[in-house]
Amino acid sequence: MDTSELSSSLRAVVSTLHKELRKQLYSVSRFSLTELDTIRYLIRKGSLLPSELAGLTRIKTQSMSQILNKMEEQGVVARTPSEADKRKVYISLTPYGREMVEKNRYERDEWLKGVIEKTLTGDEIALLTRALPVLQKLTETR
Repeated sequence: MDTSELSSSLRAVVSTLHKELRKQLYSVSRFSLTELDTIRYLIRKGSLLPSELAGLTRIKTQSMSQILNKMEEQGVVARTPSEADKRKVYISLTPYGREMVEKNRYERDEWLKGVIEKTLTGDEIALLTRALPVLQKLTETR
């Protein structure tokens, strides 16, 4: 298999696996994809301005404001005024929001663990284990 075929096959497999993992969103199924993206950015960055979140999720600031209002009402995010500029408000996850994320990660990990154990042989699990550093290396190139 040449690298063109390999890259196409790898993209297709990773995409399909990603879609299957997204289907496992039991604990956060009440959220839209944009809301889930917002949560992901807050997990990675800690706290962000609403305008930064709007830019990252590629939606209008007004739409992000509505999303944040809904998520704040649900206890998922909190607003904290900036110390330096009182006109700015930073958004971060609440302890409940973080707990929800951890629960979802656990659910998806358990689903994938079950699929691996049910589907793969011991040799295939060992091969996948050896392949992980190679796959990780692909994510580190930018």
